Amino acid sequence: MLLATAGNVLVWIVWIGAAFACLGSGIAVVSFRNPFFSALALIGNLGSLAVLYLLLSSEFVAAAQVLVYAGAVMVMFLFVIAYVGPRQESPWAGGPSWQAVGAVLAAGALLVEIIVVVGLKASGRLAHSEHVDRSFGTPSAIGRLFLTDHLLAFEITSVVLLIAAVGGVVLGSHARRRPWGSGAGS
Repeated sequence: MLLATAGNVLVWIVWIGAAFACLGSGIAVVSFRNPFFSALALIGNLGSLAVLYLLLSSEFVAAAQVLVYAGAVMVMFLFVIAYVGPRQESPWAGGPSWQAVGAVLAAGALLVEIIVVVGLKASGRLAHSEHVDRSFGTPSAIGRLFLTDHLLAFEITSVVLLIAAVGGVVLGSHARRRPWGSGAGS
């Protein structure tokens, strides 16, 4: 009995730590001015999400989170950031832009959604539960879904990532070009 209580306390401590790490690194992603540091904070965010997946007994999703997103995708992002180089932009010069207004509207919509879900859960309207069989979340079940029901979305995602990498290289090559007449001979 005492051992089970200690285990529950440890799970809660890890959950609270991972939740605060997820929130803190998410705030760091959008608050750092240096894109390299933002990408590193995003890796921390993805790692803390993997810990939360482990607490939900989703070992495969946690491993995929670390290997695919925190590993491969973030290496590509860091490569593009290093290749393009730092930009000297002032996003808040001249008042709020359409992006800032869109971000505030999206945050407001997310807040409304959270309030509605918490209200529905508190009123008991979300109290029903579904039966989940043992094959749910296994690598074979996920692979079957990716390669049958969601094959188009899976392939579109890979094409979008390829286009993003090529776009980063193209933007980097244009940023590194020197204008005519700026050489040593002029």
